[in-house]
Amino acid sequence: MTYQKTVKENRYPIILTVTIILLVAVLLLSFLFGAKETSIQVVYDAIFNYNPKIEAHNILREIRIPREIGAVVVGMALAVSGAVMQGVTRNGLADPGLLGLNAGASMMLALTLAVIPNAGYFTLMLAGFIGAGIGGILVMSIGSSKRGGFSPMRLVLAGAAVSAMLTAASEGIALIFKLNQTLTFWSVGGVSGTSWKQIFIAMPIVVVILIMLIVMSRQLTILSLGDTLSKGLGQNSTVIRYTSLILTMFLAGIAVSIVGQIAFVGLMVPHIVRFMVGTDYKRVIPLSAVLGGFVLLFADMIARLLGEAPIGAVISIIGVPFFLYLVRRDGKIL
Repeated sequence: MTYQKTVKENRYPIILTVTIILLVAVLLLSFLFGAKETSIQVVYDAIFNYNPKIEAHNILREIRIPREIGAVVVGMALAVSGAVMQGVTRNGLADPGLLGLNAGASMMLALTLAVIPNAGYFTLMLAGFIGAGIGGILVMSIGSSKRGGFSPMRLVLAGAAVSAMLTAASEGIALIFKLNQTLTFWSVGGVSGTSWKQIFIAMPIVVVILIMLIVMSRQLTILSLGDTLSKGLGQNSTVIRYTSLILTMFLAGIAVSIVGQIAFVGLMVPHIVRFMVGTDYKRVIPLSAVLGGFVLLFADMIARLLGEAPIGAVISIIGVPFFLYLVRRDGKIL
């Protein structure tokens, strides 16, 4: 074990604790600031002494609190799905938004709303998963090569082509069935419409998937080191790879069904996490979840302070330069 690896392992509990504290602090701040600022006392009363006759309590309980909790849940889902995709494909450029999962989920959501205008959230979430699966399978099929496995640049190009095709399909469905306004929300991304019903359905599923991936963390770490080592240790690489990819498709489908298309969270966060604590997925998955929730929550708070700017645009300001930096490094995982 190298000295650098030992240092990263030793500082993991400290980094995780500090990140959790930051997440809680920003979550509390996000309750205070918005179109209408409020006080800590009002937030406390809205949570523990709720009075439906007080407007500030209703705004907090029905709009602001579910919105910010939704941002945390989606941030966790996107960051962990990106971390797992980067590991199992051994491609540092893997991200639900860049590899067609988000576009596929949005396409299926548009199709579902066209066929079932009053579809419930569970139906939309299931449609998002199916669409993410379609997008992911198309990109993986086109971007993989028989000799070299998953090529980073081939996957990125395949992801761009498939995403463009699926986005065009979404827009075509929207034009035919007059869903333009609804599709705009899914395209730019945002958590403003998050409801308690969505959270009560999505949060347990996300938590269960995160636990499953943490249980699989040892296998994911070995798989991220290459198929040869994985097979040499007696691991069924194919089963682990496709099980984890299916779980990430669920996470991407849930995220898109809540906020629409948001890219770069799943790209940036895992790289930052691996830089801080190493490549062991026993540490990567929990920290990615917490840091992903923090990033999307902070981005949403900035978006609100800028007058309800699209959250996807706020994240892209940082995400695009980060993506270009990774491309120059040939998509290598830290």
